Amino acid sequence: MASRSLSRLALVAAGTLLASLLGSSATAQPADTPVFWRVPATAAQAAALTNAGFDVEEGDAGSVYVVGGKAVAARLQGLGYRPSFYDTVYKELPAQANSLAADTFYGGYRTVTAHEAHLTSVAAAHPDLATKYTIGQSWKKQQGQGGHDIQAICLTKKQTGDCTLSTTSKKPKFFLMAQIHARELSTGELAWRWIDYLADGYATDATAKSILDTTEVWVVPISNPDGVDIVASGGNSPKLQRKNANNTRGGCSGTNIGIDLNRNSTFKWGGDSNSPCAETYQGASAGSEPEVKALETLARSIFPDQRGTGNNDPAPTSAKGTMITLHSYGNDIIIPWGFTQATSPNDAQYRKLGAKYAASNGYLVGTNEETVGYDTSGTTDDFTYGELGVASVTFEVGGSSGTCGGFLPRYTCVDSTFWPKNKGALITAAKAAAAPYQQ
Repeated sequence: MASRSLSRLALVAAGTLLASLLGSSATAQPADTPVFWRVPATAAQAAALTNAGFDVEEGDAGSVYVVGGKAVAARLQGLGYRPSFYDTVYKELPAQANSLAADTFYGGYRTVTAHEAHLTSVAAAHPDLATKYTIGQSWKKQQGQGGHDIQAICLTKKQTGDCTLSTTSKKPKFFLMAQIHARELSTGELAWRWIDYLADGYATDATAKSILDTTEVWVVPISNPDGVDIVASGGNSPKLQRKNANNTRGGCSGTNIGIDLNRNSTFKWGGDSNSPCAETYQGASAGSEPEVKALETLARSIFPDQRGTGNNDPAPTSAKGTMITLHSYGNDIIIPWGFTQATSPNDAQYRKLGAKYAASNGYLVGTNEETVGYDTSGTTDDFTYGELGVASVTFEVGGSSGTCGGFLPRYTCVDSTFWPKNKGALITAAKAAAAPYQQ
């Protein structure tokens, strides 16, 4: 069956799975079509399912969503759980999906190669504004198995010392990173649009000009390129790869391979899964993965250390720098801490800054416990805040269901919904970089 047809049949597939598992009637569809299953579960049960290798995601009160097909649902039933259909994973594609350019997939999402070419073209077209950097290598490239460089771009109206790897440059910095979880497709596209808004808009848009005249904007649009390659290899039925491509641990297969790069950072590492096939597998040691090393090295190269070493040491009100890491899904703005249920010592300032972001996108502002409902250790935003004092948050882009929900929203949602909602929030983050704790 053509992959586009599979995508169109995702809604029908839900009835098939329920027919098999729950006794209803429906037309037969492929058993491996993934959907979101709603599974009533306590926090302890959710952790156990994660460690058992299930793809467990944020759910509603008293439940989680587990991603998978008929076999996954049957396995859940065998363990005593009661899965019920919640939503499709694949969304219906437009009629022209099969005629898209070679460097796109699933209705228009860009491949890693396309993102790399984009950064090169922006830097060439705007030499007075843009500087491209190679900040490290992906796991596959480090192993000599292909792979990619990890690339960043710095945007500002250049003066002497601007957009250099320096912690003492004059302008404050806003750091945006995207697609560290490879299957969270909308995030890389938002980074693409943010780059173009600033670079192309400098000559005509007063806000873009003001930002680049006063601020350095650093962007890593694809933080997990090997993982994105795996996702894109599915074409119009993208593979649900979350982690990187490191396949040396645990004998995992398919999209279970890899290390969760957003559990591998060196700050407060070690509180997530030790099961190699789990989606939140943290790796064998803190900062073990080259992608994480690249991101942390960049952060340390552009931000000074502005915070003490204790959990309760606040970043001073004079601290500079903002950071947003883009994820999906949830419509949340997640503030530190992630590794503990305790609030950060800058909690009040974070909530004020988060409210300014939410004024644009309407997302819920809160800690992990108040938003997604679980702790996360070894994350990039805990690292940039905890180690360097940078005002760092996670945006969870998009809802949990519907055409514009989940990991694989329809591509048109980027321009119809996600960019209009988040453009203003990114502008706010750039403007706040000079004094984020004084907002």
